[in-house]
Amino acid sequence: MRKSNYDKRPVLHVRTKGVSAWQGWEAIGAQLRKAIAGKPDAVVCVDCYHGVWESDVLSALTEQLNPSHVFCTAQATLPKEQVNAMLKDHLTDDRVFGIMAHYRIEQFFDMERVAALRQKIALAHGVRLVFGVGAALLCEHPDVLVYADMARWEIQLRFRSGKLANWLNDNYGEDPLRKYKRGYFIEWRVLDRHKRTLHSHIDYLLDTNDAETPRMMTGDCYRDALKQAVTQPFRVAPYFDPGVWGGQWMKSVCGLDPEKPNYAWSFDGVPEENSLLLDVDGIVVETPAINLVHEEAKALLGDKIHARFGTEFPIRFDFLDTIGGGNLSLQVHPLTEYIQDTFGMHYTQDESYYILDAAENADTHVYLGCKTGIQPEEFQKALEDSQQTGQFDAERFVNVIPAKKHDHFLIPAGTIHCSGKDCMVLEISATPYIFTFKLWDWGRLGLDGRPRPIHLAHGMKNIQFDRDTEWVQKNLVNRVEVIHEEEGIREERTGLHEREFIETRRHWFDRKVEHETGGSVNVLNLVEGEEAVVESPGREICAVCGALCGDVYCSGGGGKVYGCTVWEERWEASGDGKGVCASIEKGFRRSAKRLNTRKNYGSEVNSIARKGSRGKFPLAESRGSASGRVWGNAPTVPRQTYSKGTVNKGAGSEASLPVTLRVLRRAPKLLFQHLCCVAPDGRDRTAGLATIAAFSRTQGFRLCGGDQRAFRSPFGNLRRGRSHVS
Repeated sequence: MRKSNYDKRPVLHVRTKGVSAWQGWEAIGAQLRKAIAGKPDAVVCVDCYHGVWESDVLSALTEQLNPSHVFCTAQATLPKEQVNAMLKDHLTDDRVFGIMAHYRIEQFFDMERVAALRQKIALAHGVRLVFGVGAALLCEHPDVLVYADMARWEIQLRFRSGKLANWLNDNYGEDPLRKYKRGYFIEWRVLDRHKRTLHSHIDYLLDTNDAETPRMMTGDCYRDALKQAVTQPFRVAPYFDPGVWGGQWMKSVCGLDPEKPNYAWSFDGVPEENSLLLDVDGIVVETPAINLVHEEAKALLGDKIHARFGTEFPIRFDFLDTIGGGNLSLQVHPLTEYIQDTFGMHYTQDESYYILDAAENADTHVYLGCKTGIQPEEFQKALEDSQQTGQFDAERFVNVIPAKKHDHFLIPAGTIHCSGKDCMVLEISATPYIFTFKLWDWGRLGLDGRPRPIHLAHGMKNIQFDRDTEWVQKNLVNRVEVIHEEEGIREERTGLHEREFIETRRHWFDRKVEHETGGSVNVLNLVEGEEAVVESPGREICAVCGALCGDVYCSGGGGKVYGCTVWEERWEASGDGKGVCASIEKGFRRSAKRLNTRKNYGSEVNSIARKGSRGKFPLAESRGSASGRVWGNAPTVPRQTYSKGTVNKGAGSEASLPVTLRVLRRAPKLLFQHLCCVAPDGRDRTAGLATIAAFSRTQGFRLCGGDQRAFRSPFGNLRRGRSHVS
């Protein structure tokens, strides 16, 4: 079996100015002490996202700072009973669904006690440490403001462990689904709003996702890192979760723990759930990817998408693995008016299934739409009876449609559906991802030994029974339309139902191809082939260091380069009077190459990565309101590239397809293969690619294939993606 080359911890390398990150409590403490040196009455405010192990962090900071006074926000919050009464109507009695809330953090505090604490803090002397969720409410102008953030996935794991309760509650042992519901509908909305008010003036970001190895970076570096992210392709950090129907495909392709029984889901393109890993001089700081959406929404999404969705990322890519597993639950998603009226969401979960792979010699299929002629009352009665009998004849009521690799099934909200076993599904979906009304779960219990939630009442109000056999075949199955074709290139539209805002396009290519992004965010996914390279050389590239320079100007006779901020550059005069650029990064010196003029300098743009894997590449993309592309069929990994003339080939197979991404703002390098990012104005933007790829819209990109199998992308135009919003 081939060793997996899937990168489970993709990082975004951050360009810095001086030391900007620290690791371990001693180093963190030393930096904080340095920040308040000469201020004997300093106030250090550490505001926290709920989920941080507050007692441990407070203990460590107290040891490092030795404050004269410690003030905690728990002294001013409302009592549990009052909070629960306030939230009751939004939480509902349902195990899974609540109603989206619009509380602000001040509503969870007794403002009279807040005022009293503010006065105590102001009158105290010596170093004062103000700590806890909402700590910034207690001191408007601290000498140092630290924000201790927490990744959404880590919070969920802590919920499951039973060691973390919801904020202002003591429900440690409660059903994790109910704890997640309270987080999703209430807490995370409240805390994200509060965090956004602090973003522009935090002095340090504290990462304690790894409780044993805390990390901290400066606020300036953090804000700059987010700006850098939207000017280049990037991946978010994926996570994997088992399920009752989970399969074995991801276990081998992604190099996951072979001792686990299965893996059902992989979230590798969901900013609300995933994290960004920021590599700051070798120290990797984890931050919720949703922060990027909140703080750089316009740059990430583009004007059109930002105008429609605001600070929400509208596309979600994830994997559903049933190869060697079982059927997904039979389900339906709510219609737009239903999700608005019932749950307070702005838009609903339209989606599609792209079949990345299917088990050989297996009867692989999907369930999609109602069979012609069925009666809704009879269907409902059979589902209700199944809750008692454990039996339901799904094939009597639902279309069973054969599914093979590269098939694409559209699933507008209101369409009953599920994947059958032995399929590897790339699910391309709108973001409201928890609104799944399960109708039948094949008589199974969840991994917790409890019946999985069934929502017949919700489901029956949303199923569109007129989407029958004939309608489904005509409108939802493999609606492939050739958009453009020439030698070595074929672009196909594989899906955009009139009720959906996500369009998917697939690109087959065996030579270099250029693409426009249409001003929309793109998500890219390799669905066939061994390797692809995406490049966005929108501006000149330093021939020596391979960096994309801001405003490059080169001249002879000891000339200068302006705007190349990637590494330290210095110009020397050679014997013949022509400029020589010597790039240095941490003492590593690349051999100098003589440059003559701006023309010669810029010509290096087209000399990047010409070689790639064999075989024609398919790439699928989605458009509509958000764009995303799909190519190849599995996760791949970034690799370091040391030569402009070559592309690192990954050990690929049909199940594992390496996608090579280059960020030309630094030395040629394979950034990631799954999630990419491309930004709007297209100046310094790189288009990214991967099994699940992309954020940010740029203006265009090029794909290289054939004997030049690379995906090249000029910084800027990744706007129309392979799955995108229009």
